[in-house]
Amino acid sequence: MAENEQEESIISHLEALRKTVLKCLYSVVIVLPFMFYFAPKVLSGFIKIILGSNKVTLNFFSPAEVFIIQIKMAVLLSLIICFPYIAKQLWNFILPALYEGEKKFIKSLVLISSFLFMAGVVFCIFMILPLIIKFGLSFQTENIQAVFRISEVINLGLWLALAFGLMFQLPVITFYLIKSDIVSYSSVADKRPYVVVALLIFAGILTPPDVVSQLMLAVPSYLLFEGGLLFSKIK
Repeated sequence: MAENEQEESIISHLEALRKTVLKCLYSVVIVLPFMFYFAPKVLSGFIKIILGSNKVTLNFFSPAEVFIIQIKMAVLLSLIICFPYIAKQLWNFILPALYEGEKKFIKSLVLISSFLFMAGVVFCIFMILPLIIKFGLSFQTENIQAVFRISEVINLGLWLALAFGLMFQLPVITFYLIKSDIVSYSSVADKRPYVVVALLIFAGILTPPDVVSQLMLAVPSYLLFEGGLLFSKIK
């Protein structure tokens, strides 16, 4: 009897998860056609920001290249627009399994995590990408001229924005591990050299193979790690 109830419970949870995932997917599909209209304008604004004051003309080398980029941008915009609804659906799914104290802790954690992710994305787009473009242009000479492919620049921008958003989660992870007594403050603080090496490795994986991009990601990430350590000491 107990086994049957357990199986029914698992099936009901899986069914609830399926409905939650479908609701999230439907929301994106519904919004997607409208985002196709805004995609070219957003793409144009995105290019202006990351190019900054650098005088660069982006080029494309296949008929459908820009159209494919606009599709990617439309999907990304749909996910951003639907994020609050998706987050609410996921929250409603896990809510019944949490205690009151856990609800408050996770809610604050999600809010801080979302803020840090957006801060990482904004920091990357407005500060890091223009510097990377400027760095690339610095190799121009009278005989060597830069020709940037639009798909490579946009893919680089989106990938780096995601990487910065993820790496900006470091203070949340550090804070959570220490506050949950999974690790102690002293044990984490003593392993700073290992953290530096790990961040450089992750930065090397998440960024293009150049030292500038890696340091631009690793240095802010380490400062955020120190911030997480500092806040974990607050009672």
